[in-house]
Amino acid sequence: MTQSNGKASIGVVGMGVMGTNLAANIESRGTDVALWNLTYEETDAFVKKEAGKRFIPARTAEEFVASIERPRAMILMITAGKPIDLTIDRFLPLLDEGDIIIDGGNSWYEDTQRREKMLKEKGIHFVGMGVSGGSEGARLGPSLMPGGTEYAYERISPILQSIAAKTDSGPCVTHVGADGAGHFVKMVHNGIEYADMQLIAESYDLLKRVGHKNSTELADIFGNWNKGPLESFLIELTAKVFTKSDARTGNPLVEMILDKAGQKGTGQWTNQAALSLGVSIPSIAAAVDARTLSSLKDARVAAEKVYGAQTPAFQNVDATFVDVVHQALLSSKIIAYAQGLYLIAAAAAEFGWNVNLKETARIWKGGCIIRAALLNEIMAAYEKNAALSNLLLDEKFAEVIKKNIGGLRQVVAMGAQNGIPMPAFAASLNYFDAFTTGRLPQNLVQAQRDAFGSHTYQRVDTPDEGFVHTEWLE
Repeated sequence: MTQSNGKASIGVVGMGVMGTNLAANIESRGTDVALWNLTYEETDAFVKKEAGKRFIPARTAEEFVASIERPRAMILMITAGKPIDLTIDRFLPLLDEGDIIIDGGNSWYEDTQRREKMLKEKGIHFVGMGVSGGSEGARLGPSLMPGGTEYAYERISPILQSIAAKTDSGPCVTHVGADGAGHFVKMVHNGIEYADMQLIAESYDLLKRVGHKNSTELADIFGNWNKGPLESFLIELTAKVFTKSDARTGNPLVEMILDKAGQKGTGQWTNQAALSLGVSIPSIAAAVDARTLSSLKDARVAAEKVYGAQTPAFQNVDATFVDVVHQALLSSKIIAYAQGLYLIAAAAAEFGWNVNLKETARIWKGGCIIRAALLNEIMAAYEKNAALSNLLLDEKFAEVIKKNIGGLRQVVAMGAQNGIPMPAFAASLNYFDAFTTGRLPQNLVQAQRDAFGSHTYQRVDTPDEGFVHTEWLE
């Protein structure tokens, strides 16, 4: 995409934190950028701050559209939901066939499918693009997950590749798939992020309450972990968090933060999508539940008064304790990735997206919150077998899990013995045990369903016979 006649190659709608940082990133690569915001004051302030840069501010929607070369491409960096539909309605009468609207927010993938279908009928291309990395990533290099038509991606890919994070595997952007694929993959990315953060939090809780580790020791532990197989943005970030002191009290700042975690909904969406597709993602679900329970601060304090504070028994703590927690975190992290990737594969099969899971792992290697050394091994697993049904079936990952699953069993037991909640660790272990068990007790569940509701069942010895019914209560 090149500029012509003094016009911009692309436009950015929304001058909030993400919009301004993304616009600055695009402009820094030598591209003219048209700008529009619902109120012009924010646009004007940004342009004055960035004086001399290649920005073309617009006061009106008509002026904005006219300032972009055809076929036009514009990125919406605004709040998901109704604002996206209202903005589309505002610009649609001004656009021409072949123009491209890119939604760079965290939109529900079914909304993206609906919008793509509606705009396609009018000759307009709609791209639902996940953007990961926060404001810093938007400015310096995010991970980009665009969905939509091949034509639209080819048209905008030069700019996207120029602004995306770069790793030894290339720019962290790829054409994910049709219609809602980009936003679905970004949603699952966030679900894995929820699980990863919760697993790290549970590790911290164990190390502090059972292992008596102070913040200086925790910083060293996580710093050392970041030099091995757990190397990742979140582990590195966690190590730095433990080094920050509170200016008011001199205490570690992390200990002065109220234990109520917020959430913006993408974790809940991941659970909702998994339920609708019949996919089990217990590690991610447990992480969402943990945030929800954390919000009940007053109720939790009241309940602690009723039942008494849990006093850890400090059992089985020795010199290997830190290694055991490391094993638990590594195995659980792999299990969480396996759940998320399986969910993406299920959605791709359901909607005909043809998502390349090796490419998905590749574009997560840089810019995004879940970037980690582990993704190199995930890429290798899907390069070896593109049809791999579950990451846990890969030979190399199986070897890692076998070496580390014992640590996960120990920390789950230790949490139970000491009254320390381990929701994500326990969910990960339960998923692993269920997934690797050839015969589960659901035969009894099916018998019960048939007994009270005539729901029928299949026989072990003749499964091809089909579903049969028995009168259990004669």
